[in-house]
Amino acid sequence: MQHINSFLALGDSYTIGEAVPIHESFPYITTQLLRKKKISIYAPEIVAKTGWTSSELAEHLLHTQLNHHYDFVSLLIGVNNQYRNLSVDNFLNDFEFLVKKAIHFASGKNERVIILSIPDWGCTPFATDKNKEQIAKEIDAFNIVCKQTAKQYHTNFIDITTETREFSLEPKAIASDGLHFSYETHLIWAKKMANAIQQILE
Repeated sequence: MQHINSFLALGDSYTIGEAVPIHESFPYITTQLLRKKKISIYAPEIVAKTGWTSSELAEHLLHTQLNHHYDFVSLLIGVNNQYRNLSVDNFLNDFEFLVKKAIHFASGKNERVIILSIPDWGCTPFATDKNKEQIAKEIDAFNIVCKQTAKQYHTNFIDITTETREFSLEPKAIASDGLHFSYETHLIWAKKMANAIQQILE
């Protein structure tokens, strides 16, 4: 019998695909792309909420009963820490806990955990009257934590921030709320995810 892969997506509004239909979020597009490549995979299980910080996601995971094992786990969190001016040091503690948790969910297979970098909301119309340079600088600091923790725990790391910054000048990159990202942007992220998963399975 053919094995059907399972996929747990942990995060915040970017994982849910705030302001786009759920099937246009990157976890769902990722599974659609993999199915086109003849890779069997269930619809993603999403544990994410708009506005969640790293500590709120961690808190939720401590009190929620999920399946013990998934074939793949993605983690994208931290934008709300930056938005609320929370410290990078606290984020580091939370993030390390979340990465360990993700590895646990992936049956201890570090390479099956995929960490995504935090997109830059400073590039969106919502941030027109904000200090974009400051936002970019702070998001870079949080992303250094994400990247270094991924390296420390031997997980995958995918940079989606660069594209977010480059592509955000295109009106079609942004969702209708002027703050979140559109299907087109989620598709870019999903292609990177699907390629990473395909390589892991090969």
